[in-house]
Amino acid sequence: MADAPKPVPSFFRAAGTISAAISLSRFAGMVREVVMARLFGAGEIYDAFLLGMRIPNLARNLFAEGALSSAFVPVFSQYLAARGRKAAAGLSSAAVTALALAVTAVCVAGMVFSPQLVDLLAPGFAAVPGKRELAILLTRIMFPFLALVALAAQAMGVLNACNRFGIPALASTFFNLGSVAFGVGLGFTVGRGTPRGLIICMACGVVLGGVLQLVWQFPSLRREGFLSRPRWDFGHPGLRQIARLMLPALVGNAALQINVMVNTNLASSITGPTGQVMNGPVSWLNYAFRFMQLPLGLFGAAIASAMLPDVSRAAAAGRMQEFRSMLKRALGLMLLVTIPSSAGLVVLGESMIGAIYQGGHFQAYDTHQTAVALAWYSIGLAGYSATKILAPVFYALDDGRTPMLVSGASVALNLVLALALVKGGGMGHAGLALSTSLAALASGAMLFALLSARIPAIGGPALGWSALKIGAAAAAMALMCHVSSAWIRGALGAGRTACLADVAVSIPLGAAVFYAAARALAVPELEPVSAACYTALRNALRPEVGDSSAGDR
Repeated sequence: MADAPKPVPSFFRAAGTISAAISLSRFAGMVREVVMARLFGAGEIYDAFLLGMRIPNLARNLFAEGALSSAFVPVFSQYLAARGRKAAAGLSSAAVTALALAVTAVCVAGMVFSPQLVDLLAPGFAAVPGKRELAILLTRIMFPFLALVALAAQAMGVLNACNRFGIPALASTFFNLGSVAFGVGLGFTVGRGTPRGLIICMACGVVLGGVLQLVWQFPSLRREGFLSRPRWDFGHPGLRQIARLMLPALVGNAALQINVMVNTNLASSITGPTGQVMNGPVSWLNYAFRFMQLPLGLFGAAIASAMLPDVSRAAAAGRMQEFRSMLKRALGLMLLVTIPSSAGLVVLGESMIGAIYQGGHFQAYDTHQTAVALAWYSIGLAGYSATKILAPVFYALDDGRTPMLVSGASVALNLVLALALVKGGGMGHAGLALSTSLAALASGAMLFALLSARIPAIGGPALGWSALKIGAAAAAMALMCHVSSAWIRGALGAGRTACLADVAVSIPLGAAVFYAAARALAVPELEPVSAACYTALRNALRPEVGDSSAGDR
């Protein structure tokens, strides 16, 4: 039957492949963050580095997991299915050429106007001698990363449309490992180990890591026949279709990143008890947000990447039963993994951060402040993931306007909440994390409500009932983790050893309690995700096998 839904194992196999690859990438990213924490802590040098990387990293999140994939993959998938590989290759080459020219122009402009960008994003840096100047220098060094990551994202979109998921998902692993290896190597040779020399070399390492991220995908592109060559065809109809979708897709996917930018601006001006601008809030928020990226990337981005090519093909062919089935499975899986993840990060966040980051220049005080931000960020995890899944669904339906409007509303809501919580509520950086979470939850809820009104029977009541069951199981897990954590910390104190022991004991114990409770409550999504975990483990060890089996060619 033409309208038959895609077999469940195929979707979970693809999601498992991406999740396994992203887990390796996030682990590599965690290694990079640990190195940065030990070398620089949470002071003014790392604050300046974070701001310098914020703009190209914004582009990374928007392009690699956002607008470019959301706009390019549906159009490219349609060309590949309806017109063949030759036409799809022509579209890919035209897109690469246009993208390279556009992002190169943006990079040049960004390097020229770096002082104005630093003043706009972090006006409080000027109050600390030398901090603004260092941020400007680091911004200029790292701006070329924007061009590299945009091209890598286009390559990722091509491979995903060809049902090759593992290789592109592993690309950021090479960025993380390459950036820290090149940066540290240069830092202790050229930079001579001084804090300023080290941080400048780490910025150079970011650019070199971006080169590795792009080049890693070339062999797979060549095997598929899509290693692009320059093609000056700016009137290509497919390119115009991508451009038409991409502008609203940029705005639609940008809410979370713009909210982080707004929060960086406000965090740079947070004052301490003495009334002076504090060094630390920007770093605390970044460490916490990066930590939260682990479950967000593993679940939200992985599910969205696995779903988008098939949803796009189903929408283009009018197979709405398959469309609904895929969407229900994606949202159910998202709830199953994000709700307990949120509970676990709230209860065990301080032990996790202490076990990973604490040491060197990163002190116990930094651990606590980062954990506070992580707890507030974590409550919005389901909202962040829902937005990642639902926004591309609208693009597959050739509707870029709805996510754009919801994104604008989310940004406005975050700004109002952030000002109220920081200025009026006195919550400091914790208020910024909470405002981001509340805006993400509102964004996910709005997208789901609008999609339900447009396409009936996408499973709202069933998903709500599942969410209640999963929430009950997560509450039992959180209670067990709290009891276990309190006992371990009472016995071993609050040092790094206690943090390591808490993580080693409480996480497996909590996972066992959640699994038992979910089975007792008959959570319907539990059985498929168990199979997906097995597939993810297998494909993590053999990514090429997982790649080729991720979907039907």
